[in-house]
Amino acid sequence: MKKLYLLLLLIPFSGTYAQPNCEAYKYLGDMVKYEACKKAMEIKGHYQFSKEYQTILDEAIKIDPTFDYPYWAKSVAYLKSGDFVTWKKLIDKAVALNPKERLGYRGWCRYQFFRDYEGAIRDIEKLDSLVTYDIGQSQNGTYHLNIAKGLCYKAIGEKEKAINIIEEQIKLNEAEDFIGAYDYLHLGVLYLETNDPEKALAAFKNQTEHNEVAENQYYSALAYKALQNQDEYKTGLQRAKKLYLEGNKLSDPYSSPMDKIFLKDIEVELEAAGN
Repeated sequence: MKKLYLLLLLIPFSGTYAQPNCEAYKYLGDMVKYEACKKAMEIKGHYQFSKEYQTILDEAIKIDPTFDYPYWAKSVAYLKSGDFVTWKKLIDKAVALNPKERLGYRGWCRYQFFRDYEGAIRDIEKLDSLVTYDIGQSQNGTYHLNIAKGLCYKAIGEKEKAINIIEEQIKLNEAEDFIGAYDYLHLGVLYLETNDPEKALAAFKNQTEHNEVAENQYYSALAYKALQNQDEYKTGLQRAKKLYLEGNKLSDPYSSPMDKIFLKDIEVELEAAGN
């Protein structure tokens, strides 16, 4: 029963990276980690880039150098500030101390910020080998980590493997009645890139039902173009432009998402369609 209680307190369900429950360490009798945790929680209300924030975490590390949370929390601020060298040192330390909770975060950052696709794949697959529960979502909640892994395989040219991974994860997501915001879009683009426009259109239609964005209509138009359906090709591009101008498009505050398009892409294709 004690093990079950601890599991409920400490497992990072659904890939979230919430603050640790300090009482869990106290319950286990680990008073050093408990005190380090309580100290680390004093960062609440402090700006991530402030001296106070970093000093509190440094003090937590002095109390217990084996406590992973302050290394991770410090790393986030350095990542946001663009000091990637310091971020890497800190997150590597956090991963070494607590791989089950920190590998997913590091893997996602490797994908999102650094385009280190091989490194991201290694981290996500390592995490999957260590746990028996679902490995969860990306740090921003947009993708299941397996979807991110599929996109990494796409980026290194292994598109069939990417399709298999994403198809399998979508099946699991559907069983849980949860579909990622852009899962079907990315799958459809993969079908399109592997010369299967009909499958692509089926995926794009599913995307429309879940979350319509300009990219979805743009790539739908390209699928119709491949099928020589000129009317739907033009209509799709017009829909894409309307959605784009309304702000319904792929976006990320920190990086350019995979399969993102720009207004210029749509306008160039519209010109080609007119000719």
